[in-house]
Amino acid sequence: MSRPPAAAGYGFHGESGMRIDLNCDMGESFGRYSLGQDGEAIAFITSANVACGFHASDPQVMDRTLALAKEHGVAVGAHPGYLDLRGFGRRNLDCDPEEVRTDIIYQAGALAALARSRGLSLQHLKPHGALYNTASGHEEVARAVCAALAAYDPDLVLVALAGPGGQVIRGVAEEYGLKVAAEAFADRAYTPEGRLVPRNQPGAVIHDPEVVAARCLRMATEGVVEAVDHSLVPLKPHTLCVHGDTPTAVELLKRIASTLKSAGVELTPLGQLV
Repeated sequence: MSRPPAAAGYGFHGESGMRIDLNCDMGESFGRYSLGQDGEAIAFITSANVACGFHASDPQVMDRTLALAKEHGVAVGAHPGYLDLRGFGRRNLDCDPEEVRTDIIYQAGALAALARSRGLSLQHLKPHGALYNTASGHEEVARAVCAALAAYDPDLVLVALAGPGGQVIRGVAEEYGLKVAAEAFADRAYTPEGRLVPRNQPGAVIHDPEVVAARCLRMATEGVVEAVDHSLVPLKPHTLCVHGDTPTAVELLKRIASTLKSAGVELTPLGQLV
């Protein structure tokens, strides 16, 4: 599918007007431990990033998440991370690039097999947590991620950080001929350089639904986000993300979806945008 023409400076226009994807990280429970509010959040999104067992989840959780997505007509993608259940994949591990490559293929393949058993296919791949952040600006890790996707299924969309913070991985993905969706984070603060504020810093995660919805509308219609120093960072995202483990995730998604629709922005799965 060809990419819709970009509007001047922001977003994507189709016959019905401006369109953007709304995604959420899901399936991050494990065994008897429950995390997130997937059953409620699924009603407001167009794409789900499903954990693949390394940073969170297990085969049964993955399968239940896929069934939930199918029930609600939500597109699904793999959300592979570092092998770090204890740290929820948010600790930066010193992994060999070949280890990163094979781990991603392993995780995507496991989810794809379960998806196929449900009559689904994967739409995208989005690295999780520390792997996502490292690949955004570290060329060696970015190449490992892109090599994995190119070898496994180059038709999948790679979700990568929008704006200046994700230039490295987006550039590598272009070398590999991959389809890339630029992603902005609804509930995360940004540095002036276009990177996400580390979670260990105050204000890194934004919980107020009204503030988050207003930021998302500006990202979707103007292609910018206000950084912590009040400067404007250019993003031009295809997709907006809310973290499933944010306590207010359901209210955030509900408010974002309502605000965007009221402004004439159509929520559309990534596969129809990239």
